[in-house]
Amino acid sequence: MKDMSMDQLQLLAQTVIQWSALLFVFFLGVGVLILLVIYLLDKTQTSQTIRRNYPIVGRFRYIFEHMGDFFRQYFFAMDREELPFNRSERSWVYRAAKNVDTTLAFGSTRPLDHKGDAIFLNSPFPTLSQDVVEPRPITVGAGSCLKPYTTKSIVNVSAMSYGAISKPAVLALSNGAREAGIWMNTGEGGLSSYHLAGGGDIVYQIGTAKYGVRGADGKLCDDKLQAIAKHEQVRMFEIKLSQGAKPGKGGILPANKVTEEISRIRGIPKGEASISPNGHEDIKKVGDLLDMIHRVRLATGKPVGFKMVVGQLDFFHALFSEIHHRGINSAPDFITIDSADGGTGAAPQPLMDYMGLPLQESLPLVVNLLHEYGLRDRVKVIASGKLITPGKVAWAIVVGADFVASARGFMFAMGCIQALQCNKNTCPSGIATHKKELQQGLVPENKAVRVANYALQLVYGVGMIAHSCGVKEPRQLKRDHVRIIEAKGHSVPLVEQHPIPATKKEYISVKNIS
Repeated sequence: MKDMSMDQLQLLAQTVIQWSALLFVFFLGVGVLILLVIYLLDKTQTSQTIRRNYPIVGRFRYIFEHMGDFFRQYFFAMDREELPFNRSERSWVYRAAKNVDTTLAFGSTRPLDHKGDAIFLNSPFPTLSQDVVEPRPITVGAGSCLKPYTTKSIVNVSAMSYGAISKPAVLALSNGAREAGIWMNTGEGGLSSYHLAGGGDIVYQIGTAKYGVRGADGKLCDDKLQAIAKHEQVRMFEIKLSQGAKPGKGGILPANKVTEEISRIRGIPKGEASISPNGHEDIKKVGDLLDMIHRVRLATGKPVGFKMVVGQLDFFHALFSEIHHRGINSAPDFITIDSADGGTGAAPQPLMDYMGLPLQESLPLVVNLLHEYGLRDRVKVIASGKLITPGKVAWAIVVGADFVASARGFMFAMGCIQALQCNKNTCPSGIATHKKELQQGLVPENKAVRVANYALQLVYGVGMIAHSCGVKEPRQLKRDHVRIIEAKGHSVPLVEQHPIPATKKEYISVKNIS
């Protein structure tokens, strides 16, 4: 540049300016051409009124509609406003999973006059640190099967099938569950090597399509049940009747998520949507359900229960009466009660919005019916549905749950940002997608640590509540430790709102019948 004359520099500058002008005109022309094409496409199409009436500009409406979820989450919604989970809840899970400080300053942002919310009653004599004990172990299937399952776990990983979530997500959950000493549920998609990889306890779910345990005819196969049961890690079997977000509808796995490996595990065609039947073809009445429970328990030697969203209560009266008719050992070893506001990868909105009872109402109803029929000690209760913070888990234990299971809490622990794209195979956190470029951000080894941290912090928080109430461990919490807020902010004792009924006289002295 130093050797160039002034005339040469001016010539170079003029050339650069000319080329810049030409490029500007070229790109301007291309831009105008693109806009013209879009204009003609919008004006001539007949499927969208807004685009036809307002070509080009009308497209921004659909862009803003798509981006609205993200803007509301980060800029406009208050900490306690969002659904299905608000920012305050997610933030606590994120911090617990990262094992960083979960304390807050200044004061709670949770309204203390919201109807239906629980208030725990602190004792003037809280439990001292030296008096704290570990949660009492509970045995499922005692006296009814060859291999009952005993565990101290309070919070466990709820059903998420391989297919609905990705390989790295299953690996993270598997290893994290083992580290925390809790179980994970396979979901209805069958047992994969990734579930087994962590070495932790597993609950095998049998969905309406019976993936993984069905024969060539599509029906339940005893040989495949026995093959699954040979895995020592598989501790229990859960028959899925319905799930929270879609009672009366089977599992839905979109075609773009049915990979070659998933098609092999499930026994379905690759690239075709996996639509499970609405219900079990071989369960039409309570007797059929008890028959299947007996069959699976006999084939596997392990505890067997069922999962459902509570709806018509006549079902439980008929079921519990039939159990006493057959003998108390015919009872399910556990019942998983899912809430109507439970989560899913894909569900029809009419069912998601309007079907089934929420856990806040259904859990005390079922627990009370078990007491009434003298089955509470025989049948264990697992509660599921948006129980992702210590207060909500403690409430479920107070009402009568033996265990709590959460899916979305552990998704948040792995980095879920509530993008609401589980059904599109475009999950930005790599949890609910099979796209390799999106999965690469989810490192199983790192996320397994967060899964374990979250489970341990959750139980620790429940313990803090229990100790503040004056008991030594969470399972000692009772209904008289809680009041429920009613209208105008006043509260009433939970034990008055949901009193535990006396056992009917005819069931008081019922003995186990082999």
